[in-house]
Amino acid sequence: MGIKPFNMAKKISGGLVLYEQINGTLKFLIAHPGGPFFKNRDDGYWSIPKGEPEEKEEIFDAAVREFEEETGLIPKGPYINLGSILQKNGKLVYAWGFAGSWVEGAVPKCNEITLEYPIGSGKVWTFPEIDRAIMMLAEEAKQKLSAKQAPFIDRLIQSLNEKERVTKS
Repeated sequence: MGIKPFNMAKKISGGLVLYEQINGTLKFLIAHPGGPFFKNRDDGYWSIPKGEPEEKEEIFDAAVREFEEETGLIPKGPYINLGSILQKNGKLVYAWGFAGSWVEGAVPKCNEITLEYPIGSGKVWTFPEIDRAIMMLAEEAKQKLSAKQAPFIDRLIQSLNEKERVTKS
């Protein structure tokens, strides 16, 4: 979608924000990372489903692939470009929104990660990349998301409001 393929020199990531509007109420899908480090962490630790592109992969294609890998749900457009944000770790994250639905209480069907934790302990853990994915109202989603990712929710709402105004005109 017009963004250059993966550049080895800069860390970038692409993600999707699923939204659903029922009776005028908007909800957004956000994901909680799995594993022992995030087990007891909540506000500020959630994320949009996202990931890094593979070599020569377009960032949008990576966003679609990562969403499917992390949720088990195949995303379908049309997509709304939400621009990018710069995370604290220096990673540039691009995102797109799309309409869809998520079954309440559904467990994400995602990849698993295996790592030694704590480092140097010899204990090896295997856990899901994300352990929960939940549809939330905007304010709750922004509270749970990493502060740098919260603007994606505002941008999506703004875009949907603008689209609605154009439709009504």
